[in-house]
Amino acid sequence: MIKEPGYRLNVGLIILNDNGKLLLCKRKDVNSWQFPQGGIDFNENPSKAAKRELFEEVGIKSTSVKLIKEMGEWVKYDIPKKSRRRNFLKKKIKGQKQKWFMYKLKENTSISFENDPDKEFDDYKWVSYWYPLYSIVSFKKEVYRKVLNSLSSSFCNEFNHD
Repeated sequence: MIKEPGYRLNVGLIILNDNGKLLLCKRKDVNSWQFPQGGIDFNENPSKAAKRELFEEVGIKSTSVKLIKEMGEWVKYDIPKKSRRRNFLKKKIKGQKQKWFMYKLKENTSISFENDPDKEFDDYKWVSYWYPLYSIVSFKKEVYRKVLNSLSSSFCNEFNHD
């Protein structure tokens, strides 16, 4: 885990259902959709952060998913100044450096935003694999393209049992 000045360490989560659809969540009060993601706490490894964020942001227990793939590389993006939250500006954070995880639900689990202290999301939908590239904010598009390309073979392996 390599810290980099100006970047908050973060995990990104791609959650698959039995039909090969991906969970996309809508940010509260804006028409902006994204995968669940969240910061890595002090003294927390990326895997532990991913499981914590899974429960906090969308109410899924780590026992309800199986890990399909953890991306080897870290990816990062800059947040446009006008979109940076006040606490990011105060801490001089210009973007996020992320480790991505792909999980598959092991059982039919309901999505809940009740555990999120920040109440980031207010809606969700299950979408096709490449759909997020057409529906997310422009400054995250390149990261999403890189992540979906990197994880696509793992996704295909999961849903093409011959």
